[in-house]
Amino acid sequence: MTHTEINHKTTAPHSPNRKAAIIGGGVIGGGWVARFLLNGWDVSVYDPDPDAERKIGLVLANARRSLPALYDVSLPPEGSLQFCNSLADTVAGATWIQESAPEQLAIKHRILGEIQQFAPDDAIIGSSTSGFKPSELQENATKPGQIVVAHPFNPVYLLPLIEIVASDKSDAAFVRNACDVLRDIGLKPLLIGKEIDAHIADRLLEAVWREGLWLVNDGIATTEEIDDAIRFGFGLRWAQMGLFETYRIAGGEAGMSHFIAQFGPALKWPWTKLMNVPDLTPELIAKIADQSDAQSGHLSIRELERLRDDNLVGMMRALKKSGSGAGGTINDHEQALRQSIASNGASATAQLPQTVSRPVPQSWTDYNGHMNEAHYLEAFAQASDTFMALIGADDAYIAAGKSFFTAESHLRHIAEAKAGQRISITSQVLSAAGKKMQLFHSMYGPDNDLIATCETLLIHVDLTTRRACPPEDAVAGKLAEFATSHASLPIPDGAGRHVGQKPA
Repeated sequence: MTHTEINHKTTAPHSPNRKAAIIGGGVIGGGWVARFLLNGWDVSVYDPDPDAERKIGLVLANARRSLPALYDVSLPPEGSLQFCNSLADTVAGATWIQESAPEQLAIKHRILGEIQQFAPDDAIIGSSTSGFKPSELQENATKPGQIVVAHPFNPVYLLPLIEIVASDKSDAAFVRNACDVLRDIGLKPLLIGKEIDAHIADRLLEAVWREGLWLVNDGIATTEEIDDAIRFGFGLRWAQMGLFETYRIAGGEAGMSHFIAQFGPALKWPWTKLMNVPDLTPELIAKIADQSDAQSGHLSIRELERLRDDNLVGMMRALKKSGSGAGGTINDHEQALRQSIASNGASATAQLPQTVSRPVPQSWTDYNGHMNEAHYLEAFAQASDTFMALIGADDAYIAAGKSFFTAESHLRHIAEAKAGQRISITSQVLSAAGKKMQLFHSMYGPDNDLIATCETLLIHVDLTTRRACPPEDAVAGKLAEFATSHASLPIPDGAGRHVGQKPA
């Protein structure tokens, strides 16, 4: 055996070519492992570092804690993870191969050449390079069009942006397929039409980084003061609107042309030092390091990573409501996941369908780390939404003008759900007659212990008249199928109880 299998869970059947090969298991490579693995892909890894398994394990622990918390539907079951002893074994049968080697062109040429020697001819080979152009990576390659820049951002398992850059040697359909693969795992491919050193995002970051170095070098600001200027000000605007849309608003009703006319002349003032960079002398490096230690040295790197991830999850979940920025990408991926869940669960009428399976996000908890009352109801509302999709009352049905409205709910708290704990909900049809649908949701913890229940009555409504009406025949038929099947099940404990009623 040429590999060790570290983590294998029973997975739902999927195409045998949903395999990703990751070459290099550092911070970025580990993030790629987590992104593919947690989206149901089988992943093989090659990294000669004897500590690679441990390092990737730590990245995976963070990813398992944070990525599922972005979504209000379940991610697919994890694929299998293998650490291989040879690059040939790693890339065998892979659909996507990601090279995340050190940023040295000679090293990348050697590794990419070996990858192409053993990789399937139709495999996509992406490079995580932050600076090299695809034409540089493709030099002396046997199949240059197979190699594209696929530049991610840390943490790869949370941030959706991937810069895709291809040379004229890559077929357009091949590049489109690469983008489709990335969307399948919840990423936002940004296809860059022209080759340029450092692509787009890093060029913008480099400009801010240079100015920051000068501000520290000249004694104008500390590292903490510069970070405060970003995180309390324009960083919050950029997360939702980016650069140009932010400035469009700054132009008022007259828009972008007015903004440029008003502030454009300032670009010629001698403010910037973007064309220069201070010498990174030992003194400047020590100054920056000392200030950084004073700013956040009381936290370990792992603590900082968890803090970063919790904040990213909270911000991106907020952006989901409006669909802005990263929130739109999550919504698109969530819709695809929801359709998959509905198609897989629609035939499971003979048993209680699992309508929620997710960890408890940090943003759902209060001061004591436990999920608060409002989010119990939110979780049960997600269960109702999933069940609606199972019977055909999905997004398309709602867009066509019909839906179910909640008329009454009875929520019971039995135990506590904690931050990061995985919860699951099953849903039982108690009755379905005419315009009414009565559901009983049961929430369980990771040890299958009952945490809470919610009995809810929903009324079918015509959204144009806002009046109750019978469901469409297809929805009514599927609901009746569930109701008939569930009629043979015992009435769940707590059904029909009111507040203060004691068990019989």
